[in-house]
Order: sequence, then structure tokens, then C-alpha cells
Amino acid sequence: MFSRSLARTVLQIKPLNNAWKQAALKHKSYTPINTVVMFVPQQEAWIVERMGKFHRILEPGLNILIPIADRVKYVQSLKEIAVDIPKQSAITSDNVTLSIDGVLYLRIVDPYLTSYGVEDPEFAITQLAQTTMRSELGKISLDKVFRERESLNVSMVESINKASEAWGMTCLRYEIRDIKLPQRVQEAMQMQVEAERKKRAAVLESEGVRAADINVAEGKRQARILASEAEKQEQINKASGEAAAIRAVAEARAKGIQVVADALLNEQGSNAAALTIAEQYVGAFENLARTNNTLILPANANDISSMVTQALTVYSTITKDNIQQKKQAFKKILPLKPQDNLEEYFSDEEDLKKHREKMAELDSKNCVPK
Repeated sequence: MFSRSLARTVLQIKPLNNAWKQAALKHKSYTPINTVVMFVPQQEAWIVERMGKFHRILEPGLNILIPIADRVKYVQSLKEIAVDIPKQSAITSDNVTLSIDGVLYLRIVDPYLTSYGVEDPEFAITQLAQTTMRSELGKISLDKVFRERESLNVSMVESINKASEAWGMTCLRYEIRDIKLPQRVQEAMQMQVEAERKKRAAVLESEGVRAADINVAEGKRQARILASEAEKQEQINKASGEAAAIRAVAEARAKGIQVVADALLNEQGSNAAALTIAEQYVGAFENLARTNNTLILPANANDISSMVTQALTVYSTITKDNIQQKKQAFKKILPLKPQDNLEEYFSDEEDLKKHREKMAELDSKNCVPK
């Protein structure tokens, strides 16, 4: 009774119970009982010893063994196996202590060497992975551990395969699962990351300000160019308009003068000119003293008739001079003969008398053209 109670108490302890179950499963899977007719599952290799000596490896499927003489000593799985590498401490080349663990994926390629080459294959490969990891981490710095994680995994696989070849196993890949840094190193790296990000933020902000200033300056430049071109075009248009206006005014004035000249050639033209001068004279007195307090008046401001007479006298004098110039030009073009009707060319008797005297003098000298 005491032994049963003790055994029941021991089995109730969870760690011991799990270890016992794992040992039972391992024993059950690794040491199948010889039942003469054996069925080997796929992707498994059973190592058979006859009389304590290696005999053969059973292939998947039906196999027949000799009772008592043959015994299944080892059962090796040919599937890919994931082995957990416990957490371990390692020192990098820059003297930083890391706590690192990983997962190793391997496969058995030679069941005979795995069974007889090493006592515990999984334990051996685990220890090899830990020592190899320490060796590889000692060759690189802390920064390269994070940057060259893939190359570190490749180096681990190559180093493990060199040693595990004698055990009939091959390492497919090694993956680093977790890397734990010391608290102070982690804080320093965090500060470095924050400083780097602040630097990037400052650089980006300055580039944004620079781009904004460039855009503003470029916008102002384009605005000034467009404004100057608009002002230039405006001045050109204004000058063209003023020139057209001046030409229009000049043409209108020329037409007005021509109309006035044609009107003065009529019989009543002098009367119309006198009336116009009188009207302008009277209208001029309306604007006196409007822009300035100083007045300059003629002595006979109330004598409109004298002013009109004076204006007409100036007009007659100018007209007479123009007619005289035309006559002289006409005489040069077409010399007059004595028998010509001179009254048609000279409206003034005094001019006609002077011309006759001159013609008589020329006749006396025999210089009159025939």
C-alpha cells in the first residue's frame, strides 16, 4: 500500500509526470517489439540487430524478422526535424554580451551513422549549434548582428554541416529566434534611433522649407515677368492708341482747315471769317479770371468791331502774300507776253502797273521772248 501511494504521489507531480510520459513514448517508438511480421511506416528507418550486431535497415512496408534473434534497436525518422536551441550568452567583437536563442532544422540522411556514430544526436547537434553560434558572434560587431542576420544564419549552417557529416545528419537552415540585449545597451540604441529619426525629421523639414522658399521665389519671379510683359504690352497699346488718336486729330484738323479754306473762297467767306473771329473774341472774355486773379486786357476791350477789323486785316495780309507767291511761281513757269490779258493774272492795279513797266524795259532791250 505504501509503495502504491508513493508511486501515485510521484506521478501527480507535473514535471516528473511529463518526463515519464516522454520516456515511455520514446521507449515505445524506439523499441518496437519483434512480432515476426513487422510493418515499417513511411519516412522511418528501423535499425535491426541480429544477436547484438547490426544486421540491416528495414524499408517501409512489410518486413519479416526472426524471433528472438532479431531485434529493432533504433528507429530513426527521416522527416525534417526542428530542434530548439536553448538561450545562451555570447560576446560580440565589440564586447557586447547578447542573450540569443534559435531553431535548427535538420534531417537524417544516413540512419546507420546516426544510430552508431553518436549517442544522442539531438543533444550533440544542439551543443554544436550553441558553440558555433558563440564562435560566429565573436567575429562580428553588434550592428552587423542585426544587419547581417541572413549571412549569420548561412555561416551557422555551413559550420554545423562540417561537424554533423560524421553523424549522418545535415543541417538545412538555422534561424535566430530572439536576441536580447543588456538594458543599458538597449537604452543607448534607442537613444541612437531617436537621434537618427530627429535628424531625418530636421533634414526633411529643412528641405521642405527650402523647397517652399524656392517655390515662392520662383512664383514671384514669374509674377514679375508676367507683370513686366503686361506693362510692356500696355505701353505698346497705349502708344499705338495715342499715335492713332494723334493721326485722327491731325486728319480731322486737316479736313477742317480744308473745309474752312474752301469756304473762304466763296463770296461771303470773309463775312463768315469775321463772324467766327467775333464769336471767339466774345467767348474768350467768358474765361477771364477763372483760373487766375490777374487780368491782362487790351485798351479797347469794348470795341469789338476794331478787333474784328484787325483780325481780318491780318488775314488779308497773309492771303495777299500767299497769292503773290503763287503768281511769282506761275510767272517762272509760264512767262507772260505783252498781248496777254494781264488783268486775269493781277488783281491789284499797282502790281499790274509795275509789271507793264518791267515788260516795257525788257522790250526796249529786245529781251522779250517771241
